[in-house]
Amino acid sequence: MSDLSARLDRVLRELPRRYPGPGGAIAVLRQGEVIARQAWGFANAERRIPFTPRTLFRMCSITKQFTCGAMLRAVGQLEALDAAIRARLPRLGDAAPPTRLLAHNQSGLRDYWAVAMLHGAPAESAFGDVEAARVIAGTTSLHFVPGTRYSYVNQNFRLISDALQDVTGRSFSELLRRHIFSPVGMESAFLAAETRAMPDGTEGYEGSQAGGFRPAVNNVIWTGDAGLGASLDDMIAWERHIDATRDDPDSLHARLAAPVAFTDGSPAPYGFGLGRAEAFGTPILGHGGALRGWRSHRLYAPAARISVVVMFNHLSDANAAAMEALAALLGAEAPQPDASLPPPDWLGAYVEPETGLAVRLDSAAPGVVRLRFGHGAERLELRPDGSAGTGRTRLRPTPEGLWMDRPQENQSSLLRPCPGEAAPGLAGRYRCAELDAELLVTEAGGVAYGGFSGFLGQGRMELLEPIGPDLWALPCWRALDHTPPGDWTLAFRRGADGSVTGVTVGCWLARGLEYARLAAD
Repeated sequence: MSDLSARLDRVLRELPRRYPGPGGAIAVLRQGEVIARQAWGFANAERRIPFTPRTLFRMCSITKQFTCGAMLRAVGQLEALDAAIRARLPRLGDAAPPTRLLAHNQSGLRDYWAVAMLHGAPAESAFGDVEAARVIAGTTSLHFVPGTRYSYVNQNFRLISDALQDVTGRSFSELLRRHIFSPVGMESAFLAAETRAMPDGTEGYEGSQAGGFRPAVNNVIWTGDAGLGASLDDMIAWERHIDATRDDPDSLHARLAAPVAFTDGSPAPYGFGLGRAEAFGTPILGHGGALRGWRSHRLYAPAARISVVVMFNHLSDANAAAMEALAALLGAEAPQPDASLPPPDWLGAYVEPETGLAVRLDSAAPGVVRLRFGHGAERLELRPDGSAGTGRTRLRPTPEGLWMDRPQENQSSLLRPCPGEAAPGLAGRYRCAELDAELLVTEAGGVAYGGFSGFLGQGRMELLEPIGPDLWALPCWRALDHTPPGDWTLAFRRGADGSVTGVTVGCWLARGLEYARLAAD
């Protein structure tokens, strides 16, 4: 047995215990041939249904590349969908972004799963076609100029699938079957728009090995953003199709994987539902998928002709598992942080000026800084020159201050320090005219809480975290989608007399929404 085979065998053998949960599956392909196809545990632990390579699984956001593939094959020219997209964004009018920028997550739209939380949606409430259409149609502004930035937006792809149905007169399910599943040989793949149950009984689980697992409750309906249901064998068929057509410049995957740029010509890391990145010195194309109780990841390394697909019906890190398998095949080792480097003197609280979002920096481990700014916390490794970073984000101190570079978003900014203590006097009701939604803030015993409400219900009251003068974080621990949108930044405004008059609310997925303080009843 070769060293690489031994490394891969060790990864596969240890995977179920390194990422423990009810069940899972992994496939690894090299040069189009399957070199690993295995599943373990249970698709449904209560009913004792085994997890097998034929188990139907929620691929979630991996759907996005298939949505774009169906679009490319069904209508060819993306402009064919532009009018249908505009019709579903009536309040934006001519400002509605074109289909092309939706497919690249450069639309400037706010993510509707995040906006749903501002409308008061409880984490396990129903969210179907009617609710989705209302949130989307209510859009009156964008949070950046289309084409200039990147922001992950699920309804970009729901809009594409809806517009495809409008233009072709065929259901999205039929379009997927005709243009993707049948030609590729994904025999059991289907549109699993309903998230309450899978037809073969497969269940997704919340919890942990230490605290126990319980079936996750999901009540959303989604389509082009995350609706793909597929087995491991279906995904193997997709990976084999990709490798078999790798030298055809007109193949579907070649069109999906073509280089993408921002309007200023800078290369973009995402396009047509595929992320472009580098791992262990080799380019990779791929995407993750997640819903409460479900985690998946697929990647393709074109130069090495390696594919990896990982599925967990629990909340373990499928991306990390896929990277372990890739590293084993490449004979690579993940770089380790330099634990001898001391914590930098620039840790603390800042505001990113373009988005208005809080930036919080603290030590996560020796040689590692934790950044809280985007969708989730990031771990940045310290470097000898005083900076810290990963492939996605870099923090660099300069004589003028601390810069944050996020090339994947085409953004670089000088962070504004936010020293000082958060002040009281926040209690009250605040209304966002754009959303027709409210924020309630209470103060009792020197402690502040906040919660959102709107046409989707009344969200939980959460303990606010002080960051700096009139800058607070409202945690969002649970959401309708797979993970919460991250902490909301609440930037309060005061009038000449020092009283609070309003607050700007935002997170990375949905920025810059203005709330005015209402007069006391």
